[in-house]
Amino acid sequence: MNIDFTPQCDFLIGIDSDGCAFDTMELKQKECFCPNTIHHWGLKSVSKYAREAVEFVNLYSKSRGINRFPALVEVFELLKRRPEVIARGVNVEVPRELVEWMNRQTKLGNPALEAEVAATHDPVLTKTLQWSHAVNETIDRIVGEGVAPFPLVRESLEKLGGKADILVVSATPQAALVKEWENQGLLPLVQAICGQEIGTKKESLAWSAKYPANHTLMIGDAPGDYKAAQATNSLFYPINPSREEASWARFYQEGIERFLNGTFAGDYQQSLLEEFESCLPVNPPWEK
Repeated sequence: MNIDFTPQCDFLIGIDSDGCAFDTMELKQKECFCPNTIHHWGLKSVSKYAREAVEFVNLYSKSRGINRFPALVEVFELLKRRPEVIARGVNVEVPRELVEWMNRQTKLGNPALEAEVAATHDPVLTKTLQWSHAVNETIDRIVGEGVAPFPLVRESLEKLGGKADILVVSATPQAALVKEWENQGLLPLVQAICGQEIGTKKESLAWSAKYPANHTLMIGDAPGDYKAAQATNSLFYPINPSREEASWARFYQEGIERFLNGTFAGDYQQSLLEEFESCLPVNPPWEK
């Protein structure tokens, strides 16, 4: 899947969606991903620890915001070595077939997995696809149309109108992204939607090569967003987890102007990065 995008402005901004533009991370992970992970992967007898692992990986760690398939593997890795899980006699295996598929596939989405399942009929990948479809169905049912963007997201996009091209750069499935942004009336404010089927965030942000130095900015709430910015020589503005409203207020009040007038890079960005770094740990609390 490709996007039809032609630069219109001298500046480019990539913006993540879940947990960054929209307050959907907690809702999706706790009410959609977690129950389906427990159900589809036979983790009912260790549901407490499975829930803690899912929430830590996807919300409260430096893995926050990564694609659902590597996130699932991380959850299994945490559970496999957790003493309380071992004590209950639950043998959690990291699916080798899933890891091997991820190693050879960059577009980690349901379409690519569907093609792999159709070609191989692998039972582990089939179960993974069933889980992924169930997650999407639950999100569609529970999240629906009711989640609004964070305060000042809309105003920030409007303020940037005609000054910067804006791409939605996300690991969320394309259809879900389009639906969420369209339901909130935000689609006219962006040039393109780049979901997981388009490729990695780095691949989606590769348009930065068409813009002058320091004219590309990634806005995100997770370390993966920062890595995508680094990989494409883009600047980075963090939306700090649990401090989203304050982060957007600062962006609207001063970040936009600094980006457009060339004073964003350097000390200003470094101070933002240091604050962002302190928000998310590497190790879960039960392993300290």
